[in-house]
Order: sequence, then structure tokens, then C-alpha cells
Amino acid sequence: MQKLSKLTAALVLAAAAAAPALAAPATYVLDANHTFPRFSYNHLGYSVQLSRFDKTTGKIVFDKVAKTGSVDVVIDAKSVNTGSTLFNEHIQGEDYLDTAKYPTATFKSTKVVFDGDKPSKIEGNLTLKGVTKPVTLTVTSFQAMPHPMYKKDAIGANATVTVKRSDFNAGKNAPYVGDDVTIDIAMEALQQ
Repeated sequence: MQKLSKLTAALVLAAAAAAPALAAPATYVLDANHTFPRFSYNHLGYSVQLSRFDKTTGKIVFDKVAKTGSVDVVIDAKSVNTGSTLFNEHIQGEDYLDTAKYPTATFKSTKVVFDGDKPSKIEGNLTLKGVTKPVTLTVTSFQAMPHPMYKKDAIGANATVTVKRSDFNAGKNAPYVGDDVTIDIAMEALQQ
């Protein structure tokens, strides 16, 4: 009986020691092949133009048990892809992204808001063209599960926010070219 009590005590201690490890936050690195910030805006009332950035790096920290997390994203502004080489150069110019002076845009979260087990909003600071403004991304989808090909834990999400480009000193030709820019980011990340 005494051996059974010692074994039970040892199992309880082992479980208690393991519990914090199970609840520890996990760090995920963005998958550059499946992470693309896109942006859209009204062009002279004729159409809504959709473009993207092809190079994005960053990391996400996620703790499902504690319902906490953080997001840190760096976008290579020179990787803007409008579908037109001429227009890529135009958007990188001084009046818009000014990539000669500001080659990157960043988003750093300050708070992740959960709805149940999933993040629903990510509050943080967007820095674009040297200007930092608080923004709140709305998470429209989220998935956390083992990746079927890489055989490691992965997370993925889509999030969106609308900003005014004039707030970031990039408002040339507004209101003819829409001042409101909707940013949608599709991201996938693998656990380190």
C-alpha cells in the first residue's frame, strides 16, 4: 500500500510539473510561401485595385491555454506586386511608399483578443513610411493544428483592417484615388 501511495504521489508531482510545459507559449515562424499581405483601394471610381507584397517575415507567439499571443510582422515594401512593373515603381516612389527611405513596413501587436479558444482581434502598431499608428486587425479565420506535410504544429489566419493612406503621409491623389486602403493578410506559420 505504501508503494502505491508513493507511486501515486510521484505521478501527481510529475503531472503538476508537466502542466506548465503544456501551457507554455509556442513560437511560430511565418511561412514566406504562404504569407501575403494584400491591399485594395478604389481607383478613380472605376474599380477596386488589389495588390500584394511578396516578401514577409515575422513570428507569432500563441498560447491557447492562457489565451495570449503576440504578432510581429515585417513586410518588404520593395516587394510590392501590382501586376505591373511600371506601377510597382510608381507605388514605391516618394509620394506613396517611398521605399528608398522606408524599405519595410511593420506590425507589432500590443494585445491579442480571444473569442473562446481563437483570436478574434489583434491590436497593435502599424508603421508605414516612418509613421506609426495604432490599428486593430479583425481575424476572419484561424486554425491551429499539426501540419499534414511538415509533421509539426502550425497555425494559420486571415486578418483585415482598413486604414487611411493620408494618415501615413501617402495620400497623394486622394480623394480621386481612394484614401481608404483595406489590408488583408493571409498568414501561415510553423512552430520553431
